[in-house]
Amino acid sequence: MFCYQCQETLKNQGCTVNGICGKKGNTAQLQDLLIYVTKGISVVAEKAGTVDQEVGHYVAKALFTTITNVSFDDDRLIDVIRQGLALRDKIKAKYKIDGDLHDSAVWNAKTKEEFLKKAETVGVLATENEDGRSLRELLTYGLKGVAAYAEHAAILGFEDQSVFDYLVEGMASTTKKLSLEDMIAKVMKAGEAAVGAMTILDKANTQTYGNPEITEVNLGVRGNPGILISGHDLKDMEELLEQTKGTGIDVYTHGEMLPANYYPAFKKHDHFVGNYGNSWWLQDKEFEAFNGPILMTTNCLIPPRDSYKHRVFTTGNVAFPGMRHIPDRVNGGVKDFSDIITMARTCQPPVEIESGKIVGGFAHHQVLALADKVVDAVKSGAIKKFVVMAGCDGRHKSRNYYTEFAEKLPQDTIILTAGCAKYRYNKLKLGTIGGIPRILDAGQCNDSYSLAVIALKLKEVFGLKDINELPIVYNIAWYEQKAVAVLLALLYLGVKNIHLGPTLPAFLSPAVVKVLVENFHIGGITTVDEDMKAMIG
Repeated sequence: MFCYQCQETLKNQGCTVNGICGKKGNTAQLQDLLIYVTKGISVVAEKAGTVDQEVGHYVAKALFTTITNVSFDDDRLIDVIRQGLALRDKIKAKYKIDGDLHDSAVWNAKTKEEFLKKAETVGVLATENEDGRSLRELLTYGLKGVAAYAEHAAILGFEDQSVFDYLVEGMASTTKKLSLEDMIAKVMKAGEAAVGAMTILDKANTQTYGNPEITEVNLGVRGNPGILISGHDLKDMEELLEQTKGTGIDVYTHGEMLPANYYPAFKKHDHFVGNYGNSWWLQDKEFEAFNGPILMTTNCLIPPRDSYKHRVFTTGNVAFPGMRHIPDRVNGGVKDFSDIITMARTCQPPVEIESGKIVGGFAHHQVLALADKVVDAVKSGAIKKFVVMAGCDGRHKSRNYYTEFAEKLPQDTIILTAGCAKYRYNKLKLGTIGGIPRILDAGQCNDSYSLAVIALKLKEVFGLKDINELPIVYNIAWYEQKAVAVLLALLYLGVKNIHLGPTLPAFLSPAVVKVLVENFHIGGITTVDEDMKAMIG
């Protein structure tokens, strides 16, 4: 295997035996093969001149399945590969596609052994040119993030065909011999697709569940048995809350599901208690203490301890050998969470690991409602700068940098955040500026879109020509591929001077880094004091 798609890859170079994430070598190779299958389908769809809905949905699902910490189950990966091969050949027959096609569009196999043998030839290192490989992987990882957001929206019945079209166009392009300039153009277009995907997902979430509201979220527990829901999928949240009404079972969010507490549609449930725990990498300790069953709805699963593995249920694209899996919805129906509810009734209440409350719900609709107050604070000098500290959290101790950076920010600065990176500082007592909290949490990683909307609105209000003239700096943490999509979206919107950490991605070659530095002034992080001086002054 060779994998360097996440921030924690071995020595910031690449995992070669097993993944730091817990992924086994065979699993990594099967994920490489699944990517190859999406390339073949994309080649065929491009040749057909149209992206059927079935193709768009499959490519999104397949790409999402290969994101870090989604699927660890070889058998389920093989099932998705077989579905892809069947779909590819179905599209070829439907549109009478033949002739000279890329190998990804014609190869075939049946057994796991044949799949693994093929996988050895189609992994990341199959592209020998370092810069070409770097740009192909940057594009692929960005498209994985786009696919995740597009699938979340589609689950709620909202789709943007142009997003699915570009998933296909982008993946097909990785089979071609393009110039570096053309490859860079494809990467930048992925940023446009990322904006489109996050826009439609924002519409899906808010039209379905209402605009997030400023909310005090409870961090403590009650004395009832509980179910913990983690990941990102709000449809799963909705159905779980409906099916647990009147059962005497409480529901708590974990990790990136925290922002579910901000939506009006969920707040109406009196058995929705609040948030339990912190970001994804602490789940082994927190799942242990919770005592009740856990539902993993999307990425962010880590290999579980045997002591609580029997209490973890997966659903959607998430899979782990030996864990019970909740099947997908059938014909517009709902998922059946009865097994989780039955287990919860037999469990002890969660152990309290913290208490108190935190405030969130500052998505673009809510912040723009405060626009006059914010603008007055900027004009008066009460707010000197906004610091975007969105992105991902991770295990490395180097991420303590973000806690220290938040603590040392001057009292006239506001933090804009989204994603699980916020767990490094969202419980700090940083106070307020004229009643405005100094930490404004917009929500999940996909709600980084809200931060862009806020910035563009401020640009308009202040009559500026360039978004980079705003008193906003970007100090963003990354871990996986959805963060790559967010980064490309910001670049597409013209944002420059982004600091990315705790390390620059291993998949960026020196030449590609040079392009990003020269065109967008992207940089890494150094020390808190040096970066504070450079960014804040």
